[in-house]
Amino acid sequence: MFKKLEEYDLVIMLMAIALTCFGVVMVYSASSVMAAKRFHDGFFFLKRQGLFALLGFGLMFITMRINYQFWRKLAAPILLVCIALLVVVLIPGLGGSAGGASRWIRLPGFNLQPSEIAKIALIMYMAYSLDRKQDKIKQLGPGFVSYMLILLVMLGLLLKQPDMGSALTLAAVAVIMLFAAGTRLVYIISIVLMSLPFIYFLIMNVAYRKRRIMAFLNPWDDPQNSGFQIIQSWLALGTGGVFGQGLGEGKQKLFYLPEAHTDFILAVVGEELGFLGVIVIIGMFFLLVQRAMRIAVAAPDIFGRFLALGIAVLFGIEASVNMGVVTGLLPTKGLALPFISYGGSSLLISLFAVGILLNISSGLKISSINLKE
Repeated sequence: MFKKLEEYDLVIMLMAIALTCFGVVMVYSASSVMAAKRFHDGFFFLKRQGLFALLGFGLMFITMRINYQFWRKLAAPILLVCIALLVVVLIPGLGGSAGGASRWIRLPGFNLQPSEIAKIALIMYMAYSLDRKQDKIKQLGPGFVSYMLILLVMLGLLLKQPDMGSALTLAAVAVIMLFAAGTRLVYIISIVLMSLPFIYFLIMNVAYRKRRIMAFLNPWDDPQNSGFQIIQSWLALGTGGVFGQGLGEGKQKLFYLPEAHTDFILAVVGEELGFLGVIVIIGMFFLLVQRAMRIAVAAPDIFGRFLALGIAVLFGIEASVNMGVVTGLLPTKGLALPFISYGGSSLLISLFAVGILLNISSGLKISSINLKE
């Protein structure tokens, strides 16, 4: 028998629906002129994102009805399938390339991005494994090294694409989950310190990554090349002021701001809806993550606790990094703004994850979670 709607965390549900619907509107606003020029159809990205949103809502409502314990049984197989997909994407002829990166598997009418699946797959597996290994979590071998080996395999495949943004996100989520599980702090600090020289090598020995760091430090040194994107983002945010230029009235999206409908869509929000519009979006993400963390604390078992925690951390990191990039607080990185940026894989996985959160929340009898109370 289906549970009543009010038994779920309605705040999380409303935030996810509102952010997704807002994202569909902003994708159209940010892409219509470019789509008309490139595809001779100003509604090209709107129609696709709208379809992804409908499919995502359907997936969310199905997932919220599935007992989250179901994913415990599938955690390891899903992880193995995900690793296989990360390998497939690197095979010429099977993986799709764009901008020098091989990150997609081309399917009829849809490009699947395995890195998005990798995030939720790792969270599921770690929640399942941390539940089983509670008595070994402080041990170096079974409690830390075993997770690091799996993580290294996935990071290696992501870096091969290359997709350093997703790799760092995956690493951060895994480390935070291990810390929350009680892994010794010395292990975490040691692996972070050991990884710093490797990260430095990956950045400074790859030309485009080095240019991004230089542009982050001083974009005005190369305003027509490496610094162009962040400067255009600042112009969009500055032009928007407090109240914005009005929905659809932004100018930076007109072939000035690169990736206006994907990674830098928040800059379009800032120009058209102003500082207040950006603050509302930040507030909605904060509320979504805060409610997810409360669900993690109140979850009735360890598996549910870590599953909710991982999803909350993932949403928090992705949103924070994207906002940091758009405002120039972080170097340019190819991470989408969850629910809002254009992209089918990202949106479907995000709404799938929300469905899992909603199922964990169902039946939790605490006033801080249930809207009706």
